[in-house]
Amino acid sequence: MTAMKLVILDRDGTINQFSDEFVKSPDEWQPLPGALEAIARLNHAGWHVVVAANQSGLGRGLFDMSAVNAIHARLLRRLATVGGRIDAFFLCPHAPEDHCQCRKPGPGLFEKIAERLGVDLANVPAVGDSVSDLQAAAAAGCTPHLVLTGRAEHLRADQLPAGYPPQTRVHADLTAFAEALIAESERRDTPAHSSPGPVTPAPAP
Repeated sequence: MTAMKLVILDRDGTINQFSDEFVKSPDEWQPLPGALEAIARLNHAGWHVVVAANQSGLGRGLFDMSAVNAIHARLLRRLATVGGRIDAFFLCPHAPEDHCQCRKPGPGLFEKIAERLGVDLANVPAVGDSVSDLQAAAAAGCTPHLVLTGRAEHLRADQLPAGYPPQTRVHADLTAFAEALIAESERRDTPAHSSPGPVTPAPAP
């Protein structure tokens, strides 16, 4: 499998505002403050970004794929204005009662990403705003990152409820996640300064 700097993001509650009534049309889609700029920063730092999202509203008949495509077209247009891009969207269209293999907290969407992109997901950062996002990420071998937006906006970083993977990292929002990931990557990629060798004294005149 090829090496790729990859980030996997949830959509609703992570990139855009979450709604208990579902985001059903482009007019209902509203980005979270700074989220699009955070994706652009990741892109500029060499990261590919893909989205993995449950969209059970499709299976419930609340909207169709043409609506989803229109929402994503709006997202991509807005993202392009700040210099960012998303490489691909991976969606689970099923309702919970369908008992599919791709609905998070199952790792099916992540496995599709690995297969489609030809990547090893070990330690790939995956970001979401719910326990199911992070359980799916951990099950696929990714490093789970929680943003305290959307469904997690009421949580505290030091008091996560039961069910969150123990290796979960917590960030205030997608901006904070991007800043932390880029800084960590830069530290890892910067070679340590070598210590100077012993100084040989000049011969006495």
